[in-house]
Amino acid sequence: MRSDARIGTARNHKKCSRLNRAPVHSGSQATPMKRYLVEFIGTFFLVFTVGSTVIPPGAGGLAPLAIGASLMVMVFAGGHVSGGHYNPAVTLAVWMRGKCDTKDVAPYWIAQIAAAFVAAWIVGKLKMPGAAQPLFLSSWKPAFVAEFLFTFALCWVVLNVATSKATAGNSFYGLAIGMTVMTGAFAVGAVSGGAFNPAVATGITLMGLSFPGNLWVLLAGEAAGAVAAATAYRLVNGTE
Repeated sequence: MRSDARIGTARNHKKCSRLNRAPVHSGSQATPMKRYLVEFIGTFFLVFTVGSTVIPPGAGGLAPLAIGASLMVMVFAGGHVSGGHYNPAVTLAVWMRGKCDTKDVAPYWIAQIAAAFVAAWIVGKLKMPGAAQPLFLSSWKPAFVAEFLFTFALCWVVLNVATSKATAGNSFYGLAIGMTVMTGAFAVGAVSGGAFNPAVATGITLMGLSFPGNLWVLLAGEAAGAVAAATAYRLVNGTE
């Protein structure tokens, strides 16, 4: 009985890092602080790549490819430790899915947003002052819809490739997640900035790529997309 209790406790402790058998290896037994550090590192490089490739001199029209690739490699690198969320909206969706303990949600969010602040600060030191050109939104509605749709798509893909029993053990989860962000950035980057991630939304605001007044639109669309994706997943797949 004691052994069973210890196993149950360990399983609950690892829930947030154990999205499914695909991204999880022996490192899934990492302590909470190690998981939060991995979330910080992955989010940092994602936001740093956004700023470095979008702010001139950058990657121009190839920026979405670099951003998607950055997310992909970080998911592969850290998925077995923290689950590789790197996105408060994804953490919200995974929590609603029942694959992230409530006690881990706030620390994940703190690590992700802190990483965005640090990445934005470093990008600001590397780029010329005034190089960033903020996106002007003629109306909040198109940006809200764009962020909603591709945050939904991102969370939907994460839940299906990294938490579903039907896709357990796959080796493509990181590629699928990274390419979803790349696709969204190409499709609607000029509409909303293509954040699909509250940490990225915070980062591009701090870096001057988006006006501060746009932030609530991005965050609202992202939160709504995450909730809708988790709800859709449960309707299609149940609780498994």
